[in-house]
Amino acid sequence: MHDPAEPVYGRALSETRASTRPMCGRFNAADDPLNQVFEELVGHPFPGETNHNTAPTETAWIIRHDAPQSEKLEAVAAAWWLTPYWSKTAKPKYATFNARAETISTASSFREPYQRRRCLVPVCGYYEWQKDGRRRIPYYIRPRTGGLLLAGVWDRWRSRDRSETITSFAIVTTAVTDKLEFVHDRQPVMLSKDGARRWMSRDAQARDLGALLEPRIPVDLYAVPVSAYVGDPRNKESRCLEPVAAAMAIDSDVQ
Repeated sequence: MHDPAEPVYGRALSETRASTRPMCGRFNAADDPLNQVFEELVGHPFPGETNHNTAPTETAWIIRHDAPQSEKLEAVAAAWWLTPYWSKTAKPKYATFNARAETISTASSFREPYQRRRCLVPVCGYYEWQKDGRRRIPYYIRPRTGGLLLAGVWDRWRSRDRSETITSFAIVTTAVTDKLEFVHDRQPVMLSKDGARRWMSRDAQARDLGALLEPRIPVDLYAVPVSAYVGDPRNKESRCLEPVAAAMAIDSDVQ
């Protein structure tokens, strides 16, 4: 069996040009507490099914604008592995479930989505594996209260004969803050409510977006050691969340 810290989801992660360890590679999506998040942003509860161990290539729910020039937001089911609209095939050659903040404005797969098709990825928390010699220790990183909004970009791919359409997304990652570097060398871009509003603004300038991509922790978190059970992406039940040691409190660095 492959190392659960470096899962393979139908494509070789060695093809990715990102960090030596994939990140962010798993997250938890459940109606509690996401119902409130979706109510506030789109006016209805979380529309998906609970998936305590969402993995790349699986379907998740994102929040995006409902039309190219609209400010109204909508919830959409999308595949977590961005397929650029210009791709010749439905399966990109490289891993595209994460978009690096440092290159998102220039990378061919993400440049246009970053400019025109930004989205929010509401999650209950995400998983990351800490390297400890040859061991891999999974941590569940979650807000102390409520849900967590991650920055994302999305795209829509259509086959040449228009018989197939794929809506897909990537989670934006950035350098890690010192408070989370004990787990990994990268972290997802986490957004406060104000940050989410700015990320989704049609009038956002490059300078504003760049500031949001800087490493920060906008909400108080817990880093919870969990069992290796979460390492298998086929395991979806709440057992994935069960702690095996005391949680570590991580304070927000945003005043």
